[in-house]
Amino acid sequence: MSHALPEKMTAVAITEPGGPLVLKPERRGLPELRAGEILIRVRAAGVNRPDIQQRKGAYPPPPDASDLPGLEAAGEVAAVGPGVTRWRVGDTVTALTPGGAYAEYCRVHETNALPIPHGFTFTEAAAIPETFFTVWHNVFQRGGLQPGETLLVHGGSSGIGTTAIQIATKLGAKVIVTAGSKEKCEACEALGAVRAINYREEDFVAVVKEITGGKGVEVILDMVGGSYVGRNYDAAATDGRIVQIATMSGATGEANYSKLMVKRLTHTGSTLRPRTTEFKAKIASELEARIWPLLASREIAPVMDMIFPLKDAWRAHERMEEGDHVGKIVLDVA
Repeated sequence: MSHALPEKMTAVAITEPGGPLVLKPERRGLPELRAGEILIRVRAAGVNRPDIQQRKGAYPPPPDASDLPGLEAAGEVAAVGPGVTRWRVGDTVTALTPGGAYAEYCRVHETNALPIPHGFTFTEAAAIPETFFTVWHNVFQRGGLQPGETLLVHGGSSGIGTTAIQIATKLGAKVIVTAGSKEKCEACEALGAVRAINYREEDFVAVVKEITGGKGVEVILDMVGGSYVGRNYDAAATDGRIVQIATMSGATGEANYSKLMVKRLTHTGSTLRPRTTEFKAKIASELEARIWPLLASREIAPVMDMIFPLKDAWRAHERMEEGDHVGKIVLDVA
C-alpha cells in the first residue's frame, strides 16, 4: 500500500466550457484507487487535442473517468490498489489515462502503465503514451502498414505525426507527410519523412502521385477530414487503407464512393479514450515488445515542443491552438 500521502493535491480543472483561461488550478482530494489500479505521483503530463475538445465542452470524459483533463502521465507509483501485481511503490512509469493527468496525483489501471524507457526524463516519458498508442493502433493494427509500403500522414509535425514518421520509418515503411509551413516540412524530413508537402503551396494528391509513380499510397492517417476525405480517395493506392483519427476541418465532406469501390479502399477510423482498459492493455503489451526497445536505444524519441508548469496549462492550450508547435507540448507537474 502507500505511505505519507497528502490529503489534498493541486489539479488544473475545467471551470466551465470555453477558452484556455477556463483552466484553473484548484485543491482537491486524491483519487481513490480501485482494484487493479495504481496511483501515480505525476511529474509530467502530456497535452493533447482531446484535452482542448474537452475544455470546450465537446468531448466529455467516459463515465467512470476523472473530470480533469490529461490523457498521459509520467511519474512514480505512490500507492497500489488491491490485486496489483506488476508495480510497487517507487517504480517509475508512464501511462495512458482516461483523464486526470493535469494533477499532482492520477489513478490508472496497472495494465495501462509502462516502465519509463531507460534514460528518459519524466517530461519526455509523458510525451509518449497518447501518441504512441494512437499511432500503433491506427497505423499498424487498423491500417495494417507493412514494410515496403508508403504511409501518408496529414499533420506531420503534430505529436501524432512526428511519432508516426519515426515508427513507420523504423519498421521499414516510407512516409510522406503534409504540413503547413517550410519549417514544419523541414522538421518532418529531418525525422525521416521521404517528402513533406506544404499543403498551402502544393496539392498533396498531385505530389503523392508523382512520388509513387502514379500508384498512390497504401495507408493514409488523417486527422483533417472535411474536403480531405475525397482527396484521400484520389491519393490512395488500389486496396489502400485510410484511417480517420480526427476531423479538424469538419466531420462531414463529399467523397466519390465509386472510387472507394473501384480501388477497393478501406476507410476506417477510431477514437482511443472510450476503449476498454483491456483493449488499451493489449496495445501496451505490443508497444512494450516492439517499440520500447527502440526508445531505450534512442533510435526513436518523442519530439519535444515546449514545456509549461502545471499552473500555466492554459498557456500550453494556447500554444497548441496557435498551431505553430512541432511535436509534443508537456506540463511539468513536479
